[in-house]
Amino acid sequence: MITKGQKINDRYEIIRSIGEGGMANVYLGYDTILDRNVAIKVLRGDLSNDEKFVRRFQREALSASSLAHPNIVEMYDVGEDDGIYYIVMEYVEGKTLKQLLKKRGTLTLSEAIDIMSQLTDGMAHAHDSYIIHRDLKPQNIMIKDDGQIKITDFGIAMALNSTQLTQTNSVMGSVHYLPPEQASGKGCTIKSDIYSMGIIFYELLSGSLPFKGDNAVEIALKHMRDPLPSLREENDAIPQSIENIVRRATAKNPKNRYDSARSMHEDLLTALDDDRMNEPVYQYKYPETESDGKKLKRLEETARLETTDGLGDTDPEVAEKILDDAEERENKRNKKLIIILSSIFGASALLLIILFFIVPAFSHKKAATVPDCTKLKVSVCETKLKKAGFQVKEIKTTFSTSIRKNRVVKTDPRKGSSVKKGTKVTIYKSKGEETIALEDYKGKNAIEIKTRLETKYGLVVTIEKKEPEDKTKEYNDENEIIGQSSPKGTKVKKGDPLVLYIPNIVDEFPDMAGEGWSLSDVETFCDKYGLILEKVEQETSGYTPGTIISQSRTAGTTIVSGTTLRVTVAVKPKEKPKPTPTPTPSTDEGDETEDKTDSGTTTTE
Repeated sequence: MITKGQKINDRYEIIRSIGEGGMANVYLGYDTILDRNVAIKVLRGDLSNDEKFVRRFQREALSASSLAHPNIVEMYDVGEDDGIYYIVMEYVEGKTLKQLLKKRGTLTLSEAIDIMSQLTDGMAHAHDSYIIHRDLKPQNIMIKDDGQIKITDFGIAMALNSTQLTQTNSVMGSVHYLPPEQASGKGCTIKSDIYSMGIIFYELLSGSLPFKGDNAVEIALKHMRDPLPSLREENDAIPQSIENIVRRATAKNPKNRYDSARSMHEDLLTALDDDRMNEPVYQYKYPETESDGKKLKRLEETARLETTDGLGDTDPEVAEKILDDAEERENKRNKKLIIILSSIFGASALLLIILFFIVPAFSHKKAATVPDCTKLKVSVCETKLKKAGFQVKEIKTTFSTSIRKNRVVKTDPRKGSSVKKGTKVTIYKSKGEETIALEDYKGKNAIEIKTRLETKYGLVVTIEKKEPEDKTKEYNDENEIIGQSSPKGTKVKKGDPLVLYIPNIVDEFPDMAGEGWSLSDVETFCDKYGLILEKVEQETSGYTPGTIISQSRTAGTTIVSGTTLRVTVAVKPKEKPKPTPTPTPSTDEGDETEDKTDSGTTTTE
């Protein structure tokens, strides 16, 4: 059992528990070597002797170690210490997305899009590395106070190119975000993560889950067969373009989903463009009901038995075992079909050879060159393509800084390509320069906002210091944004300038004498910056006692902790003692006569 103060690998000191899961417990720890807080995930003691769970736990480390992205929790170390299997990760201060939803209920449209943009960007990076998460849910997404998200818990992630571990048909993730193909026992692909992200997007916008039930299997069944409830029926303020993203991501047939997380990310970036807000409802190209009827029937029976047995809201891991057992029985029956399936596969392979090699050999369509339609009107381009022997497949839009709006930017296949006549060509027309509406960035980190705006939108962002209007507020983050040159809602495009203002936090010596500082002010200042104070008293009548007359460090020079600051402090001059008065001799003549008489002189009458 892990206890407070315990050291793992003689390096990571346990501070407190911060979370418990089905496979592992998570602790806040302190790295005594690098002097930083870390999150330590420790495999549960009852599972450390189970080879299956140990391999799965180690797979998390191997999978996550190859990922480096601002929206994915960074992994620092992995190891085993006296039977304790652990992973050391970046400690993220904040709350989970699930906690935020419980507190807020629903998020605003702009907040939901911002979170999903970060989520899809991070998962696109993971998919580029051939890693599937397989357990995406709000509980595994941390959100910091500045709005940045961090994807955690790649505990059941799988490298697509792994040869040591085979895919299983078990249900691994939380059932509320479970893709239909996982519910039916099929293998996972990157499109499985896309489905989970679509369910998360739905929950962010509606504040509730689309599918609920009495137990895990019943919920899994709904993922397989029930249509997704309409967001716009609940809230007609949600644009059709946004509902289309959710519809496409949560399609039950993976063929109808986005091909990649990157394409979902790019769709999010343009979802609020004027020409997309009221676009037509996304229509599925392929049938949505391709599920195996026998498998559905088996799952329905399992759900009925669970309800009858009073199991209630079954834990996902229990549901996993139920489906595993059912799938194992199905696999035994399917072994008899291996020979038949092998024959079908062989016939299919032969058919493919005929289609791709033999049929083309008898095709004699002449090749033609795709004409250059750049900067032309779309109608003119269509005419030009048809004259050259091509068909127009569709017209798409794209941003362009050099081609005016509604003129042709490019074609696919591209101009000059030599392809067969009759080929369908896609025309891309210009939407003009890409513009975005600025948000209110006050309170966020200037470095992060600058990086995001420059990288994602190509803005020219500068950071300047400015005196805060609220002089009483203390700023713990010197890069906290207190204002911006263009207000919220301003439309900007690539190359436009934007100034982010941060507080002009004092990091230079002030003019203490000129600003009328007192000795107590100086003492507080020295305590704050770790300076050694030496004071010299000087009697003067020109300053209020206790005020600063001069300082040894010139105003405007950089403050360096540990240095000495000598100040001259005005004190009241001491009063000089009044001198004792000296008697002054009298000059009166009468007095002199009297003196002589008194001294014994005789006068004759």
